[in-house]
Amino acid sequence: MMKTSIVGYPRIGSLRELKFASEKYFRGEIDETELQSTAKELRLQNLKEQQESDLDFIPSNDFSFYDGMLDTAFLLNAVPARYKELGLSVLDEYFAAARGYQGEKGDVKALAMKKWFNTNYHYMVPEIDDNAEIKLSGNKPFALFSEALENGVKTKSVIIGAFTFLALARYTGTKSKEDFAEATANTYIDIINRLSELGAEWVQFDEPYLVRDLTDNDIAFFKKLYNKILAKKNGVKILLQTYFGDIRDCYHEVTALDFDGIGLDFIEGRKTPELVKTNGFPKDKLLFAGVVNGKNIWKNNYSKTLNILNELKNQNIDFVVGTSCSLLHVPYTLKNETKLSDVYKKHFAYATEKLTELAEIKKILESENPLETAEYKANAKLFAQPRSGENTTIKEKVNALSEKDFTRLPEFSEREKIQKERFQLPLFPTTTIGSFPQTAEIRKTRAGFRKGEVSETDYENFLKEKIEGCIRLQEQIGIDVLVHGEFERNDMVEYFGECLDGYLFTEKAWVQSYGTRCVKPPVVWGDISRAKPMTVKWSSYAQSLTDKPVKGMLTGPVTILNWSFPREDISLKESAYQIALAIREEVLDLEANGINIIQIDEAALREKLPLRRSDWNSEYLDWAIPAFRLVHSGVKPETQIHTHMCYSEFADIIEDIDNMDADVITFEASRSDLTILDVLKAKNFRTEVGPGVYDIHSPRIPAKEEIKAALGKMLDRIPAKKLWVNPDCGLKTRGNEETIPSLENLVAAAKEIRMTIL
Repeated sequence: MMKTSIVGYPRIGSLRELKFASEKYFRGEIDETELQSTAKELRLQNLKEQQESDLDFIPSNDFSFYDGMLDTAFLLNAVPARYKELGLSVLDEYFAAARGYQGEKGDVKALAMKKWFNTNYHYMVPEIDDNAEIKLSGNKPFALFSEALENGVKTKSVIIGAFTFLALARYTGTKSKEDFAEATANTYIDIINRLSELGAEWVQFDEPYLVRDLTDNDIAFFKKLYNKILAKKNGVKILLQTYFGDIRDCYHEVTALDFDGIGLDFIEGRKTPELVKTNGFPKDKLLFAGVVNGKNIWKNNYSKTLNILNELKNQNIDFVVGTSCSLLHVPYTLKNETKLSDVYKKHFAYATEKLTELAEIKKILESENPLETAEYKANAKLFAQPRSGENTTIKEKVNALSEKDFTRLPEFSEREKIQKERFQLPLFPTTTIGSFPQTAEIRKTRAGFRKGEVSETDYENFLKEKIEGCIRLQEQIGIDVLVHGEFERNDMVEYFGECLDGYLFTEKAWVQSYGTRCVKPPVVWGDISRAKPMTVKWSSYAQSLTDKPVKGMLTGPVTILNWSFPREDISLKESAYQIALAIREEVLDLEANGINIIQIDEAALREKLPLRRSDWNSEYLDWAIPAFRLVHSGVKPETQIHTHMCYSEFADIIEDIDNMDADVITFEASRSDLTILDVLKAKNFRTEVGPGVYDIHSPRIPAKEEIKAALGKMLDRIPAKKLWVNPDCGLKTRGNEETIPSLENLVAAAKEIRMTIL
């Protein structure tokens, strides 16, 4: 019997029910009992859908109130003392680590947050100090396994693996992951024993870190952990699940260990088919073959998938048909897409539809004549149909690009002098990253305009009122370089996509980015071109209200592409250059309309960077950096180009970031304790820089002295003439009650530091 499996399932609910319930809890509108009740309803709904789809390996513990890595830290007792000392409930302590806490019981920052490998999902970085005692301290995986069992579903419990957990953790003392290896392995044995007692047959340990470049020491550490863990399986079968790439560095070691199943990615794992074909696969193990894409929304091409699976059959390998990674990274269901035409929808598969795909692939494989099944024929017919969306003019423009189109003149040092003279900004100029709080009133009015309930005239007058209020607020606070607030924008990618030909837009295709933050990525359907000016009107209006410079705010081509569901029929490079040409037109329009500072955000620059360094240039950086340069290479020397990046590890590509040839770059830095500063200093980073001085993803209000201390650290590593002062990221998710005092403290801190230098 052929079997099917998924790595994990979306947990936010088909209509973001978990997000809304959690936010009500944060506001004190519901209690923990009601929040837990909503969470349970969502989990049971997930179980029901998976069971009804005839899925064989159904996961539990893939649910989280915020993040799976954070869940694992609490499960292993790897929780910094500052959160425990608050004396909060277990759930509130958990949320304090995720979001920070500022109240009557104390004031603590949240844990650091980083991108989860090459996705737009963010994980909380576990923090382990020398006094940490790794031991089993939580009940979540056991409670959720029991909950499923009570509802008639025996699941495989899903837990972040010991190797990945220790590899991604941050160590704040003198000890390293090796010092915690034995205690961690013992704790995982305790986890297995508890699940065994509850009747578990399979446990899934997620080990995505195995697809990165590994040293001999890394591999030895992995073997040390699992030799100990696997010696005490207690009758439970252990599935080692990898994703986001292949395990070329450790294939032999992994397959030699006593795992009962090994999950391999056949979508992003470039060398996975070769590894299996060349080296074979153990007869005593199940291969969980990740052939259904867990990161994109396009339907599975059954012909290509059967080619992969038939090759495994030919090698007499016992395999399970599965997803390449968790379905956390795709929307929940197409059933909520009531406005999108079937002309497009028939090409898509969200999480629920991917369950159907697995069932169909299973049926096709079990058939005596797979190519004659109705499911296979319908799929083949779909992929045989030509798709619309080609634009030969854009293709010709991309093909005609030459080196001069990617080069800005004059060189950086000369531009820097021209701009210093042009803007006459003080030392430590203050600015924000772009957006201001998106209040309920703003969201309601924007939605009303989209539905036709608010006239265009009334909507534009409303936006003008909000923009003027935002400009006056920034002037009152004393910020040096202003922004218009972005009140017209629903999302930093979707807004631009709506102004570009070649994009499709969904109604309910929400995907979790972090915690309660969800995004709705647009879909790259055809060739991309600029349909109309996108930002000129509102940026020009804002500039007309003040003598201070107002930044034009754009999203860069790489981020627009990385935060969309991309095409699979052309290269990412070609899509990026198409988008870059469109954004370039907007940049030149802004400049022609008197906008002299233009910020082109590349928050997601690193997101699709291959996880293996050897693939960086050939597969990504050789086109990602030029795509950004293409956007701004045509502006005048006196026009200042800014960019922004957040929540990624930038240290190893810092020279490439410098080569983007921007004039100013702002980084997320506060959650990582400004660790990027040492790298900037070591690499003689030439671009002017604004490392974020406070974390906007937390409701905390940073004190003036806290910001001054951060600026003091910065000045130890960054020349005063190159330092900007700004928050970590845009402010749209915060409220005015947090934003205004935070910015007042930011400006006050900058002014006081400025006086000490002068």
